[in-house]
Amino acid sequence: MTDGLYIHIPFCHQICFYCDFNKVFFKNQPVDEYIDCLGKELMMMRGEGLFDHGGPLTIFIGGGTPTALEDRQLEKLFGHIRSAVPMDRLIEFSTEANPDELTPDKLAILWENGVRRLSIGVQSFDAGLLERLGRTHSPNDAERVVRQARETGFENISLDLMYGLPEQTMNQWEDTLDRALSLCLPHYSAYSLIVEPKTIFYNLMNKNMLPLPGEDLEAAMFERLMERMAQSGLQQYEISNFAKVGHESVHNKLYWQNRSYAGAGAGAHGYAGGIRYSNHGPLKKYMNAVGEGRRPVFEEHRVTASEEMEEEMFLGLRMTEGVRFDKFRERFGKELDDVYGPQIRELAGQELLTSDGESVRLTRKGIFLGNEVFQEFLG
Repeated sequence: MTDGLYIHIPFCHQICFYCDFNKVFFKNQPVDEYIDCLGKELMMMRGEGLFDHGGPLTIFIGGGTPTALEDRQLEKLFGHIRSAVPMDRLIEFSTEANPDELTPDKLAILWENGVRRLSIGVQSFDAGLLERLGRTHSPNDAERVVRQARETGFENISLDLMYGLPEQTMNQWEDTLDRALSLCLPHYSAYSLIVEPKTIFYNLMNKNMLPLPGEDLEAAMFERLMERMAQSGLQQYEISNFAKVGHESVHNKLYWQNRSYAGAGAGAHGYAGGIRYSNHGPLKKYMNAVGEGRRPVFEEHRVTASEEMEEEMFLGLRMTEGVRFDKFRERFGKELDDVYGPQIRELAGQELLTSDGESVRLTRKGIFLGNEVFQEFLG
């Protein structure tokens, strides 16, 4: 049994210049056949007991771009999900979406099939920066789709934003925050740009053609982000995520709480029965495996007890609530101080961690230096 289910749709009409996720251009791809393979994989998962005891708590459809699918393809996808996945326990059903692809008809299809949470990839409200990122929507598209989503019935809407972009100024970031917060949504995610290998930005950076803001400006943008979110009544419940009380992403919290989830689709990852696994990424390999009647798993790793404790720390510390002593004891049968006491004391001495006797968590200074903190808990 798993607590969450992630479903990967690897198709995009446009490849963003910063994206390193498993994706392909939509045109001339076997989209319908892929969706049918997804249905078969989900049925295999059901047969193996991954959806026992009422099914997952959360379902998240990501990509790629789920909203790149045509209307009938979305309907087909949801038909497969309904056939294979019990929804007795389901408390959150989410999908990612692009503003210029999320039409009123698609919104209606999502709503009619039980989706109640939208994660909309806006990234910026600056038209020039959107073009620089390889995005195809306009700032007005983002505001329009939020209005249409509300008219459809959606209330649980999140926007994804990015900062630290090529030649981005603080004024541009402030303007994006102004326009995003003026929509009065219950959830926002905001990430600094990370230049990943095998992306257009990576190739440009290697040619000295990617003028990024310096570390000081990026840190100032992050600080301004936290200030503006707090002023708008949004709590920072994870380093990059802000929400009104009761609107935190349940699915993403499963990851940070190191709980089990199934991953379906090309390149999807999962964590079940103490094993982390990844599916074949190339469509042909993924679809061939499913066509032969076997799970399309490319790689598996059984997580050792020490690795699981490490993950508990560097994932749990991403959340502002931190890692609880009682939860650590309950899960591992050991005291947190007995395992990581020296590291905790050292980092507390550097004012990067703090503890109130019930949990250990990042300080404000630690939030800015999170990766350095997490490194201390890796064997």
